[in-house]
Amino acid sequence: MSRRTRKNVGLIGLGIIGSRVREVLRRKGFHVFVWNRTPRPVPNFVGAPAELAEMCDFVQIFVSDDDALLYIVKQLSPGLAARHIVLAHSTVSPATMCAAAEIVERRGARFVEAPFTGSKEAAENGELAYYVSGEAAAVREARPLLEASSKELLEIGEEIGQATAIKIATNMVTAASVQSAAEALALVQAAGLPLEKFALAMQQNASNSKTLSMKLPKMIEGNFERHFSIQHMLKDMQIASRLGLSHHLELAVSAAARDRLLEQMQRGHGDDDYSAVALKYFHQSESKTESETDLDLFSPPAVPDSPPPAVIRKEITMPGLASFPEEERAPADFQPEETQLPEAAVFEPEHAEANVPTPEPRNGNGERAATEPPPSVLPQPISRELEDEEEETQQPAGFFSRLLRRATNY
Repeated sequence: MSRRTRKNVGLIGLGIIGSRVREVLRRKGFHVFVWNRTPRPVPNFVGAPAELAEMCDFVQIFVSDDDALLYIVKQLSPGLAARHIVLAHSTVSPATMCAAAEIVERRGARFVEAPFTGSKEAAENGELAYYVSGEAAAVREARPLLEASSKELLEIGEEIGQATAIKIATNMVTAASVQSAAEALALVQAAGLPLEKFALAMQQNASNSKTLSMKLPKMIEGNFERHFSIQHMLKDMQIASRLGLSHHLELAVSAAARDRLLEQMQRGHGDDDYSAVALKYFHQSESKTESETDLDLFSPPAVPDSPPPAVIRKEITMPGLASFPEEERAPADFQPEETQLPEAAVFEPEHAEANVPTPEPRNGNGERAATEPPPSVLPQPISRELEDEEEETQQPAGFFSRLLRRATNY
Protein backbone atom coordinates (compact mmCIF):
# COMPACT_ATOMS: atom_id res chain seq x y z
CA MET A 1 0.00 0.00 0.00
CA SER A 2 1.53 3.31 -1.06
CA ARG A 3 2.30 6.11 1.38
CA ARG A 4 -0.20 8.41 -0.37
CA THR A 5 -2.98 5.80 -0.26
CA ARG A 6 -2.44 5.26 3.47
CA LYS A 7 -2.89 8.98 4.01
CA ASN A 8 -6.15 9.25 2.07
CA VAL A 9 -8.83 9.47 4.73
CA GLY A 10 -12.55 9.67 4.28
CA LEU A 11 -14.39 11.60 6.98
CA ILE A 12 -18.17 11.59 7.36
CA GLY A 13 -19.91 14.11 9.61
CA LEU A 14 -18.80 17.75 9.88
CA GLY A 15 -20.30 18.61 13.24
CA ILE A 16 -18.50 20.20 16.18
CA ILE A 17 -15.94 17.38 16.45
CA GLY A 18 -15.76 16.04 12.89
CA SER A 19 -15.08 19.43 11.33
CA ARG A 20 -12.19 20.05 13.73
CA VAL A 21 -10.71 16.58 13.31
CA ARG A 22 -10.72 17.24 9.57
CA GLU A 23 -8.61 20.39 10.06
CA VAL A 24 -6.17 18.60 12.35
CA LEU A 25 -5.67 15.76 9.85
CA ARG A 26 -5.12 18.21 7.00
CA ARG A 27 -2.50 20.09 9.05
CA LYS A 28 -0.71 16.80 9.69
CA GLY A 29 -0.48 15.88 6.02
CA PHE A 30 -3.44 13.58 5.50
CA HIS A 31 -5.48 13.93 2.31
CA VAL A 32 -9.01 14.23 3.65
CA PHE A 33 -12.16 13.67 1.59
CA VAL A 34 -15.41 14.49 3.31
CA TRP A 35 -19.14 13.99 3.12
CA ASN A 36 -21.86 15.53 5.24
CA ARG A 37 -25.62 15.20 5.05
CA THR A 38 -25.83 18.98 4.57
CA PRO A 39 -23.31 20.04 1.86
CA ARG A 40 -20.47 22.27 3.06
CA PRO A 41 -18.20 24.56 1.02
CA VAL A 42 -15.00 22.74 2.02
CA PRO A 43 -12.27 21.16 -0.11
CA ASN A 44 -12.71 17.57 -1.28
CA PHE A 45 -16.41 17.39 -0.52
CA VAL A 46 -17.77 14.36 -2.39
CA GLY A 47 -21.26 13.48 -3.54
CA ALA A 48 -21.98 10.31 -1.54
CA PRO A 49 -20.45 8.09 1.17
CA ALA A 50 -19.69 5.33 -1.35
CA GLU A 51 -17.40 7.75 -3.23
CA LEU A 52 -15.21 8.03 -0.15
CA ALA A 53 -14.73 4.28 -0.16
CA GLU A 54 -13.50 4.41 -3.76
CA MET A 55 -10.80 6.97 -2.90
CA CYS A 56 -9.82 6.03 0.66
CA ASP A 57 -8.83 3.00 2.67
CA PHE A 58 -9.81 4.55 6.01
CA VAL A 59 -13.24 6.00 6.69
CA GLN A 60 -13.95 7.82 9.95
CA ILE A 61 -17.60 8.34 10.92
CA PHE A 62 -18.55 11.23 13.23
CA VAL A 63 -22.35 11.15 13.33
CA SER A 64 -24.58 11.70 16.32
CA ASP A 65 -26.91 8.77 16.88
CA ASP A 66 -27.85 5.16 16.18
CA ASP A 67 -30.00 5.77 13.12
CA ALA A 68 -27.38 7.99 11.50
CA LEU A 69 -24.61 5.43 12.03
CA LEU A 70 -26.61 2.59 10.52
CA TYR A 71 -27.64 4.78 7.58
CA ILE A 72 -24.02 5.71 6.83
CA VAL A 73 -22.61 2.19 6.93
CA LYS A 74 -25.40 1.03 4.60
CA GLN A 75 -24.51 3.84 2.19
CA LEU A 76 -20.81 2.91 2.42
CA SER A 77 -21.40 -0.79 2.01
CA PRO A 78 -21.43 -1.03 -1.81
CA GLY A 79 -17.95 0.49 -2.05
CA LEU A 80 -16.31 -1.48 0.75
CA ALA A 81 -13.75 -4.22 0.26
CA ALA A 82 -11.09 -6.08 2.23
CA ARG A 83 -8.68 -3.12 2.06
CA HIS A 84 -10.99 -0.84 4.05
CA ILE A 85 -11.03 -0.05 7.75
CA VAL A 86 -14.13 1.77 8.97
CA LEU A 87 -13.80 3.65 12.25
CA ALA A 88 -17.04 4.50 14.08
CA HIS A 89 -16.72 7.36 16.59
CA SER A 90 -20.40 7.75 17.48
CA THR A 91 -21.77 7.24 20.99
CA VAL A 92 -24.58 4.76 20.38
CA SER A 93 -25.90 1.61 22.00
CA PRO A 94 -23.56 -1.40 21.97
CA ALA A 95 -26.20 -3.30 19.97
CA THR A 96 -26.18 -0.62 17.25
CA MET A 97 -22.38 -0.66 17.13
CA CYS A 98 -22.44 -4.43 16.66
CA ALA A 99 -25.04 -4.11 13.89
CA ALA A 100 -22.88 -1.53 12.10
CA ALA A 101 -19.84 -3.79 12.39
CA GLU A 102 -21.78 -6.69 10.89
CA ILE A 103 -22.77 -4.62 7.84
CA VAL A 104 -19.15 -3.61 7.25
CA GLU A 105 -17.70 -7.06 7.84
CA ARG A 106 -20.16 -8.70 5.43
CA ARG A 107 -18.30 -6.82 2.69
CA GLY A 108 -14.96 -8.21 3.89
CA ALA A 109 -13.89 -4.86 5.38
CA ARG A 110 -12.77 -4.38 8.98
CA PHE A 111 -14.43 -2.35 11.69
CA VAL A 112 -12.91 -0.42 14.58
CA GLU A 113 -15.06 1.01 17.36
CA ALA A 114 -13.55 4.25 18.69
CA PRO A 115 -15.87 6.55 20.66
CA PHE A 116 -14.02 9.51 22.13
CA THR A 117 -14.04 11.98 24.97
CA GLY A 118 -13.06 15.62 24.68
CA SER A 119 -14.51 19.06 23.99
CA LYS A 120 -14.38 21.04 20.77
CA GLU A 121 -11.18 22.70 22.05
CA ALA A 122 -9.63 19.27 22.48
CA ALA A 123 -10.67 18.38 18.93
CA GLU A 124 -9.16 21.61 17.60
CA ASN A 125 -5.85 20.80 19.30
CA GLY A 126 -5.81 17.13 18.36
CA GLU A 127 -6.19 16.11 22.00
CA LEU A 128 -9.19 13.79 21.99
CA ALA A 129 -9.03 10.51 23.89
CA TYR A 130 -10.34 7.43 22.07
CA TYR A 131 -11.73 4.26 23.64
CA VAL A 132 -10.95 1.54 21.12
CA SER A 133 -12.26 -1.96 20.45
CA GLY A 134 -11.76 -4.20 17.45
CA GLU A 135 -9.54 -6.85 15.93
CA ALA A 136 -5.97 -6.27 17.07
CA ALA A 137 -4.51 -6.08 13.54
CA ALA A 138 -7.13 -3.52 12.44
CA VAL A 139 -6.52 -1.40 15.54
CA ARG A 140 -2.78 -1.54 14.90
CA GLU A 141 -3.21 -0.30 11.31
CA ALA A 142 -5.59 2.45 12.36
CA ARG A 143 -3.46 3.66 15.28
CA PRO A 144 -1.42 6.30 13.35
CA LEU A 145 -4.66 7.88 12.10
CA LEU A 146 -6.22 7.91 15.57
CA GLU A 147 -3.05 9.25 17.17
CA ALA A 148 -3.09 12.21 14.77
CA SER A 149 -6.21 13.66 16.43
CA SER A 150 -5.74 12.41 20.00
CA LYS A 151 -3.57 12.58 23.06
CA GLU A 152 -4.38 9.04 24.21
CA LEU A 153 -5.76 5.74 22.94
CA LEU A 154 -7.22 3.36 25.49
CA GLU A 155 -7.62 -0.14 24.05
CA ILE A 156 -10.63 -1.77 25.74
CA GLY A 157 -10.77 -5.16 24.01
CA GLU A 158 -11.35 -6.92 20.72
CA GLU A 159 -15.10 -7.38 21.11
CA ILE A 160 -17.19 -4.71 19.41
CA GLY A 161 -19.49 -2.97 21.91
CA GLN A 162 -17.03 -2.95 24.81
CA ALA A 163 -15.61 0.51 24.08
CA THR A 164 -19.12 1.90 23.73
CA ALA A 165 -20.09 0.54 27.16
CA ILE A 166 -17.09 2.35 28.67
CA LYS A 167 -18.01 5.57 26.87
CA ILE A 168 -21.60 5.44 28.14
CA ALA A 169 -20.36 4.78 31.68
CA THR A 170 -18.04 7.79 31.61
CA ASN A 171 -20.84 10.02 30.32
CA MET A 172 -23.05 8.87 33.20
CA VAL A 173 -20.50 10.36 35.60
CA THR A 174 -20.14 13.53 33.54
CA ALA A 175 -23.89 14.20 33.36
CA ALA A 176 -24.37 13.49 37.06
CA SER A 177 -21.44 15.77 38.02
CA VAL A 178 -22.81 18.74 36.11
CA GLN A 179 -26.33 18.16 37.43
CA SER A 180 -24.98 18.02 40.98
CA ALA A 181 -23.00 21.21 40.38
CA ALA A 182 -26.15 22.98 39.15
CA GLU A 183 -27.99 21.98 42.33
CA ALA A 184 -25.02 23.05 44.50
CA LEU A 185 -24.95 26.47 42.81
CA ALA A 186 -28.67 26.86 43.44
CA LEU A 187 -28.16 26.09 47.13
CA VAL A 188 -25.26 28.55 47.43
CA GLN A 189 -27.31 31.27 45.76
CA ALA A 190 -30.30 30.57 48.02
CA ALA A 191 -27.98 31.00 51.03
CA GLY A 192 -27.08 34.47 49.75
CA LEU A 193 -23.44 33.62 48.99
CA PRO A 194 -21.43 34.60 45.88
CA LEU A 195 -21.38 31.76 43.39
CA GLU A 196 -17.71 32.45 42.67
CA LYS A 197 -16.89 31.38 46.23
CA PHE A 198 -18.26 27.94 45.47
CA ALA A 199 -16.13 27.70 42.31
CA LEU A 200 -13.04 28.62 44.35
CA ALA A 201 -13.94 26.08 47.02
CA MET A 202 -14.30 23.34 44.42
CA GLN A 203 -10.79 24.01 43.12
CA GLN A 204 -9.47 22.78 46.47
CA ASN A 205 -11.95 19.93 46.77
CA ALA A 206 -11.03 16.32 46.08
CA SER A 207 -14.22 15.83 44.03
CA ASN A 208 -13.27 18.53 41.52
CA SER A 209 -12.69 17.46 37.91
CA LYS A 210 -11.66 18.88 34.57
CA THR A 211 -15.30 18.90 33.58
CA LEU A 212 -16.31 21.00 36.59
CA SER A 213 -13.33 23.32 36.18
CA MET A 214 -14.51 23.99 32.64
CA LYS A 215 -18.27 24.10 33.25
CA LEU A 216 -18.65 25.91 36.59
CA PRO A 217 -17.41 29.35 35.43
CA LYS A 218 -19.67 29.19 32.36
CA MET A 219 -22.66 28.09 34.43
CA ILE A 220 -22.09 31.03 36.80
CA GLU A 221 -21.93 33.40 33.81
CA GLY A 222 -25.04 31.86 32.28
CA ASN A 223 -22.98 30.98 29.21
CA PHE A 224 -24.42 27.81 27.69
CA GLU A 225 -22.71 27.94 24.31
CA ARG A 226 -22.80 24.42 22.95
CA HIS A 227 -19.79 22.19 23.38
CA PHE A 228 -21.80 19.03 23.90
CA SER A 229 -25.51 19.53 23.51
CA ILE A 230 -28.38 18.67 25.82
CA GLN A 231 -30.00 16.52 23.15
CA HIS A 232 -26.85 14.42 22.72
CA MET A 233 -26.24 13.98 26.44
CA LEU A 234 -29.91 13.09 26.85
CA LYS A 235 -29.51 10.45 24.15
CA ASP A 236 -26.54 8.97 26.04
CA MET A 237 -28.42 8.89 29.33
CA GLN A 238 -31.34 7.16 27.62
CA ILE A 239 -28.91 4.55 26.32
CA ALA A 240 -27.54 4.17 29.86
CA SER A 241 -31.05 3.65 31.23
CA ARG A 242 -31.81 0.96 28.65
CA LEU A 243 -28.51 -0.79 29.35
CA GLY A 244 -29.25 -0.70 33.06
CA LEU A 245 -32.66 -2.24 32.53
CA SER A 246 -31.21 -4.96 30.31
CA HIS A 247 -28.89 -5.94 33.18
CA HIS A 248 -31.56 -5.49 35.90
CA LEU A 249 -29.71 -2.52 37.41
CA GLU A 250 -31.28 0.49 39.07
CA LEU A 251 -29.35 3.55 37.85
CA ALA A 252 -31.11 6.14 40.00
CA VAL A 253 -28.60 9.01 39.67
CA SER A 254 -28.37 8.62 35.90
CA ALA A 255 -32.16 8.51 35.68
CA ALA A 256 -32.39 11.79 37.62
CA ALA A 257 -29.80 13.43 35.35
CA ARG A 258 -31.71 12.13 32.32
CA ASP A 259 -34.97 13.62 33.57
CA ARG A 260 -33.41 17.05 34.14
CA LEU A 261 -31.95 16.98 30.62
CA LEU A 262 -35.35 16.02 29.26
CA GLU A 263 -36.95 18.98 31.06
CA GLN A 264 -34.63 21.43 29.33
CA MET A 265 -35.02 19.63 26.02
CA GLN A 266 -38.78 20.09 26.28
CA ARG A 267 -38.26 23.77 27.12
CA GLY A 268 -36.47 24.29 23.81
CA HIS A 269 -32.85 24.15 25.01
CA GLY A 270 -31.86 20.97 23.17
CA ASP A 271 -29.14 22.73 21.18
CA ASP A 272 -27.61 24.42 24.24
CA ASP A 273 -24.71 22.92 26.13
CA TYR A 274 -25.77 20.19 28.53
CA SER A 275 -24.71 22.41 31.45
CA ALA A 276 -27.91 24.34 30.71
CA VAL A 277 -29.60 22.03 33.23
CA ALA A 278 -28.75 24.93 35.57
CA LEU A 279 -31.51 26.96 33.89
CA LYS A 280 -34.01 25.05 36.02
CA TYR A 281 -32.69 26.81 39.10
CA PHE A 282 -31.55 30.24 37.91
CA HIS A 283 -33.73 31.36 35.01
CA GLN A 284 -37.05 29.69 35.60
CA SER A 285 -37.66 29.86 39.32
CA GLU A 286 -40.79 31.91 38.68
CA SER A 287 -42.37 28.89 37.02
CA LYS A 288 -42.11 26.78 40.18
CA THR A 289 -45.19 24.65 40.35
CA GLU A 290 -47.46 24.09 43.30
CA SER A 291 -46.28 20.50 43.58
CA GLU A 292 -42.65 21.67 43.80
CA THR A 293 -43.63 24.13 46.52
CA ASP A 294 -45.21 21.30 48.50
CA LEU A 295 -41.85 19.49 48.57
CA ASP A 296 -40.25 22.34 50.54
CA LEU A 297 -40.47 20.65 53.92
CA PHE A 298 -38.77 23.42 55.87
CA SER A 299 -40.85 26.39 54.77
CA PRO A 300 -43.24 27.91 57.34
CA PRO A 301 -46.90 27.53 56.45
CA ALA A 302 -48.24 30.36 54.36
CA VAL A 303 -50.75 32.74 55.96
CA PRO A 304 -54.07 32.23 54.15
CA ASP A 305 -55.65 35.22 52.40
CA SER A 306 -59.14 34.14 53.45
CA PRO A 307 -60.51 32.92 56.80
CA PRO A 308 -60.38 29.17 57.40
CA PRO A 309 -63.48 27.12 56.66
CA ALA A 310 -66.13 26.56 59.30
CA VAL A 311 -65.40 24.01 61.98
CA ILE A 312 -67.73 21.38 63.40
CA ARG A 313 -67.18 20.88 67.08
CA LYS A 314 -68.42 17.64 68.59
CA GLU A 315 -68.05 16.26 72.07
CA ILE A 316 -66.50 12.83 72.58
CA THR A 317 -67.16 11.24 75.97
CA MET A 318 -64.99 8.50 77.40
CA PRO A 319 -65.38 6.73 80.75
CA GLY A 320 -63.05 8.15 83.35
CA LEU A 321 -61.95 11.09 81.18
CA ALA A 322 -63.32 14.60 80.86
CA SER A 323 -64.99 15.32 77.57
CA PHE A 324 -62.85 17.10 74.98
CA PRO A 325 -63.71 18.76 71.68
CA GLU A 326 -62.48 17.37 68.40
CA GLU A 327 -62.46 19.56 65.32
CA GLU A 328 -63.31 18.55 61.80
CA ARG A 329 -63.35 20.79 58.77
CA ALA A 330 -66.80 21.35 57.38
CA PRO A 331 -67.62 21.49 53.68
CA ALA A 332 -67.91 24.90 52.03
CA ASP A 333 -71.73 24.83 52.10
CA PHE A 334 -71.91 23.81 55.76
CA GLN A 335 -75.12 24.80 57.59
CA PRO A 336 -74.71 24.17 61.32
CA GLU A 337 -78.41 23.76 62.08
CA GLU A 338 -78.77 21.03 59.44
CA THR A 339 -75.69 19.00 60.18
CA GLN A 340 -76.04 15.72 62.03
CA LEU A 341 -73.22 13.46 63.01
CA PRO A 342 -73.58 9.79 62.05
CA GLU A 343 -75.09 7.72 64.81
CA ALA A 344 -72.14 5.33 64.72
CA ALA A 345 -69.53 8.08 64.84
CA VAL A 346 -68.52 7.02 68.39
CA PHE A 347 -68.89 3.52 69.79
CA GLU A 348 -70.20 3.51 73.36
CA PRO A 349 -68.81 0.62 75.46
CA GLU A 350 -71.20 -1.53 77.44
CA HIS A 351 -70.03 -0.16 80.78
CA ALA A 352 -70.69 3.46 79.83
CA GLU A 353 -73.43 5.11 81.86
CA ALA A 354 -75.49 5.88 78.77
CA ASN A 355 -77.10 3.31 76.53
CA VAL A 356 -77.14 0.49 79.10
CA PRO A 357 -78.15 -2.68 77.23
CA THR A 358 -81.59 -4.23 77.82
CA PRO A 359 -81.50 -7.29 80.16
CA GLU A 360 -81.15 -10.51 78.23
CA PRO A 361 -84.13 -12.92 78.09
CA ARG A 362 -83.67 -16.01 80.27
CA ASN A 363 -85.46 -19.39 80.40
CA GLY A 364 -86.95 -20.97 83.48
CA ASN A 365 -83.62 -22.33 84.70
CA GLY A 366 -82.02 -18.91 84.58
CA GLU A 367 -80.04 -19.80 81.47
CA ARG A 368 -79.81 -17.61 78.35
CA ALA A 369 -82.58 -18.41 75.89
CA ALA A 370 -81.34 -20.76 73.16
CA THR A 371 -83.04 -18.84 70.42
CA GLU A 372 -81.01 -15.69 71.10
CA PRO A 373 -77.46 -15.39 69.73
CA PRO A 374 -74.78 -14.69 72.34
CA PRO A 375 -74.31 -10.97 72.84
CA SER A 376 -71.21 -9.33 71.47
CA VAL A 377 -69.98 -6.35 73.43
CA LEU A 378 -67.53 -5.24 70.73
CA PRO A 379 -67.99 -5.36 66.94
CA GLN A 380 -65.87 -8.11 65.35
CA PRO A 381 -63.90 -7.11 62.27
CA ILE A 382 -64.26 -9.29 59.20
CA SER A 383 -60.49 -9.44 58.84
CA ARG A 384 -57.48 -7.71 60.35
CA GLU A 385 -56.50 -6.46 56.93
CA LEU A 386 -59.83 -4.71 56.45
CA GLU A 387 -59.67 -3.31 59.96
CA ASP A 388 -56.24 -1.78 59.33
CA GLU A 389 -57.44 -0.20 56.10
CA GLU A 390 -60.40 1.39 57.84
CA GLU A 391 -58.16 2.78 60.56
CA GLU A 392 -56.03 4.52 57.93
CA THR A 393 -58.84 5.98 55.90
CA GLN A 394 -61.76 6.57 58.24
CA GLN A 395 -60.66 7.06 61.87
CA PRO A 396 -60.09 10.64 63.10
CA ALA A 397 -56.44 11.63 63.53
CA GLY A 398 -54.78 12.82 66.73
CA PHE A 399 -53.63 11.52 70.10
CA PHE A 400 -57.07 11.40 71.75
CA SER A 401 -58.57 9.75 68.71
CA ARG A 402 -55.98 6.99 68.87
CA LEU A 403 -56.65 6.67 72.58
CA LEU A 404 -60.36 6.32 71.84
CA ARG A 405 -59.73 3.58 69.29
CA ARG A 406 -57.52 1.77 71.77
CA ALA A 407 -60.26 1.93 74.41
CA THR A 408 -62.84 0.47 72.04
CA ASN A 409 -60.66 -2.48 71.10
CA TYR A 410 -60.57 -3.97 74.64
